Amino acid sequence: MKAKILIVDDDPDIATMLDDRLQASEYGTMIARDGVEALELIEQEAPHLILLDLDMPRMTGLEVLKRLPKVRPAEDLPVIVMTAHASIDAAVEAMKTGAYDFLTKPLDKDHLLLVISKALERDTLKRQVACLKSEVDSRYASIVGMSTKIRAVMESAQRAAKSDASVLLLGESGTGKELFARSIHQWSLRQAMPLVVINCVALTETLLENELFGHERGAFTGADRLQKGKLEMADGGTIFLDEIGDMSLPLQAKLLRVLQDREFHRVGGTRLVSINIRIIAATNKDLRQAVKNGSFREDLFFRLNVISLTLPPLHERPDDLPSLAKFFLNRHARDAKRPGMMFSPAAMEAMSRYRWPGNIRELENVVARAVVLNQSDTIEPDMLALDSMGRTSPDEHLPYLSYPYHESMEEHSRYIIERAIKEADGNQTKAADRLKLQRTYLARLIKQQKMKEESSQL
Repeated sequence: MKAKILIVDDDPDIATMLDDRLQASEYGTMIARDGVEALELIEQEAPHLILLDLDMPRMTGLEVLKRLPKVRPAEDLPVIVMTAHASIDAAVEAMKTGAYDFLTKPLDKDHLLLVISKALERDTLKRQVACLKSEVDSRYASIVGMSTKIRAVMESAQRAAKSDASVLLLGESGTGKELFARSIHQWSLRQAMPLVVINCVALTETLLENELFGHERGAFTGADRLQKGKLEMADGGTIFLDEIGDMSLPLQAKLLRVLQDREFHRVGGTRLVSINIRIIAATNKDLRQAVKNGSFREDLFFRLNVISLTLPPLHERPDDLPSLAKFFLNRHARDAKRPGMMFSPAAMEAMSRYRWPGNIRELENVVARAVVLNQSDTIEPDMLALDSMGRTSPDEHLPYLSYPYHESMEEHSRYIIERAIKEADGNQTKAADRLKLQRTYLARLIKQQKMKEESSQL
């Protein structure tokens, strides 16, 4: 998107000259003839930079700078002031008030374009740093794992990153969907621009709308200045919508408009804001089922589901458990200033037998707790405090293993089907998906098992 520059100068010749030069350099422009008109345009049009003359009627450039924080935060809008040689003191005062730089008249074209370029570059970097400070820490260092399943997802994600297509990340809670979203952004051509994260389930509908779209001054009580939303902050980069399945239907309709037209209105606004973003969304819900029951828009689903990646639960990638456990141990031991901590062989065995219903997030929490609460440098099974409900039944607790072959196979089939249905909270469609079976075939297996149980009771 072209940067929009507001030219504020009461001299029509200078304003026209600047307008021509900037448009020739492919900037968008608008002109204000005095400070009052400038403040109105700043509020209405949200320019990316201001060229501000200091000596103007009605309201001087210095007065505009002093009033600017009431309309837009000073750090959110770079201002380059223009002044004559005789007014250097006024330019210095403007710098103290918040201006980015000053230029003396007559303006040198090359120097003007250089200063504008540097100011916009600094503004972009400041936006990136703000996003990184609020969203990124060492937890998102890298994807750990070399199992077949996770490598397959990584390869698909890397291919998807090369395009601007929307990506829908699916999988249970705690499987690393946000980490994959960040990796896709880093592998993409948008990596130099911001990645902005929105958790769609953490806010009420009203707050989420404001967070996404921002608001105009006066949009509601307390809205004393224009505020950009996260969609606008992500301009040029990527926005990650986590837990998209929990977004309300009215907001789904507004998001669909953004995906279709790449433009939107701020809350309380009438002017369209254009953006260039890439959408990555994630959910642990079955969106196809949500579409069927009317809680998720079908047209939005198809817009999001251009590229779909399903992250496997931790119990389906047992080969990655040792490396993940050691990765989290090294991180938390380093943070706790306890280098050299290790797992005993028995602790590793206990973790390998645990089912990890909370997936990777639960694994990290278990390791962090063990590091903090235990004094020994060697972590034993009892220090992990694993919940017995998530523990995989050992072979010796499966009595049917001693049965004849055919009986043993029938019992094992019953066992894995019952376990899958339990994990899916009784939903046979989800259970079939876990078992990689057709829903109708699973239903037939269940019916056969019930018939055998009834015949054995006769």
